[in-house]
Amino acid sequence: MLLENDVAIVTGAGNGIGRATAVRFAKEGASVVINDMDEAGLAETKQQIEADCGKVSVVKGNVASREDVQQIVNTALTDYGKLTVLINNAGITRDGLTTRLKEGELRLMSDDKWDAVLDVNLKGTWLCCQLAAVPMIEGGYGRIVNTASISALGNIGQANYAASKAGVMGLTRTLALEWARYGIAVNCIAPGGTKTNMTAAIPEKILENAVKSIPLQRFAEPEEIAAVHAFLASREASFITGQTLFVDGGASRR
Repeated sequence: MLLENDVAIVTGAGNGIGRATAVRFAKEGASVVINDMDEAGLAETKQQIEADCGKVSVVKGNVASREDVQQIVNTALTDYGKLTVLINNAGITRDGLTTRLKEGELRLMSDDKWDAVLDVNLKGTWLCCQLAAVPMIEGGYGRIVNTASISALGNIGQANYAASKAGVMGLTRTLALEWARYGIAVNCIAPGGTKTNMTAAIPEKILENAVKSIPLQRFAEPEEIAAVHAFLASREASFITGQTLFVDGGASRR
């Protein structure tokens, strides 16, 4: 098993990629601490893991809160005695065009939308990395996988989301440089279109056009992203750090 004897935190594990990752990690032998704001979703993920006799702990909380993140880390240490893997998957969108000129200037990307997305996607990733690194440094080993997006390359109506995910890429590279000396590898994946609750809310016509832009002509299944998480979190990826891997069916190559 790829992750036997590992203890992993997976944020945003109430559905989609986070749930698929948590379930995959448990099957690969890891003890998993799952986090989300969606209590019902967490319960479903926990049930799936325990159905296969996996070890799982649940912590509801907001990754943008230092106190909540510390509770997640403390749970891993209290329940399993160590922390070796962090998957920063939690993320939100609050889309809106930046400006529109009509009878003067009407701003559609509000400060609230900007702040909410940057707080969860970028600050939340930073807080989780910072606090999880403490026991990893003490243990001399760690694997951190952050989550960016193909939208980091630019996407209409997602100035806040694109900025947050581009920031995650820069954060990943910097932490990889800072923490290599402690045996901690820090990498990032940038998924393209994936079948999740987030993409399920996109209008059908827009989805059809999005699929046409993907060389593989389909969206990813959450389990396909989870497989990449599992590899980067494992000792099989021992000489990989500071990288962003686009998992997008070739869309970023166009």
